Amino acid sequence: MKHNRLGRTGIVVTDICMGTMTFGLQADEKTSFAIMDRAIDAGIDFFDTAEMYPVPPSAEKFGITEEIVGRWLKGRPRGQIILATKVTGPGHGWFRPPIRGGFTALDRRQISQACEDSLRRLQTDYIDLYQTHWPDHGMEQEETLTALTQLIEQGKIRAWGSSNETCWGVMKNLWEAEKHGLARMASVQNNFSLINRRCESELAQVCRKESVSLLPYSPLGGGVLTGKYNGGALPSGARFTDYIQHGGPRQKRMASRFVNERTLETTARLQVIAHDLGVHVTALALAWSRQHDFVASTIVGATTLEQLEESLEAADLILDAETLARIDEIDAAIPCPMTEDGLRRL
Repeated sequence: MKHNRLGRTGIVVTDICMGTMTFGLQADEKTSFAIMDRAIDAGIDFFDTAEMYPVPPSAEKFGITEEIVGRWLKGRPRGQIILATKVTGPGHGWFRPPIRGGFTALDRRQISQACEDSLRRLQTDYIDLYQTHWPDHGMEQEETLTALTQLIEQGKIRAWGSSNETCWGVMKNLWEAEKHGLARMASVQNNFSLINRRCESELAQVCRKESVSLLPYSPLGGGVLTGKYNGGALPSGARFTDYIQHGGPRQKRMASRFVNERTLETTARLQVIAHDLGVHVTALALAWSRQHDFVASTIVGATTLEQLEESLEAADLILDAETLARIDEIDAAIPCPMTEDGLRRL
């Protein structure tokens, strides 16, 4: 499996990362262990989690995914695994972590406490990549960066990155780090897939010019690009099935962005290309993500071993120029299918 450097750090990661947000909810502990074991066997050494996982988040389940990963990690050679996790930040201001209390923020106290809690749950003395799950643009960035820099100096984390960040936010963080002599952002983890290609414009330019690595999450469009929602299907146990059938207003809105007439038509057309290549559309979507020069590692998720096996088809798949052109033709015909007006924004 190919390895890439993470930003300007000394950390090198496999170009496929094992995501864990289903562990402890859609996937029980036994299944989660089996998925992580298979990932290791396939050569994946990069694992991504978060303090608020599993998703959808709840006070009852908060931290369970990290605990599962920690029990699996215990006894394994720690230096052979690159481990990433996240501090929640203010994106879920409604969500009150049971330990810290109050609304989440990226101030010094909460970052420090969140890191200590994650280290305990993960049963490790350091985290390779510590990420802010949502940006806190209302906070003084110097305070956030100072807290993260101190964690690096203490040896508790090796590098830091962001998630769900804007181009402005990335540049603001880089500027603050340079201005105050603080630790530099190594990566940004944003939604990026064949139904959400907006990272190819401004963010790609920032990543290339500033040596910040993109870590795409949801490269399968929340499972839409596997084809499992096509034909009006609502597969049992699938996240958007649950959101559509039982979710609140916020979850239903999210589901409608991912599962709609335009995203399903895009998937159907991609399935034709995948069929011509003799691969599953899952592998096509992941291979497309991996081939971007500003992407260090593409995060895949799974609730079953079978789903992971589909993703692993992409490990050695290289899409030629003709295939990439066919994919671009679909994007031109159905631009930005996750937005109603076809503009590159969400």
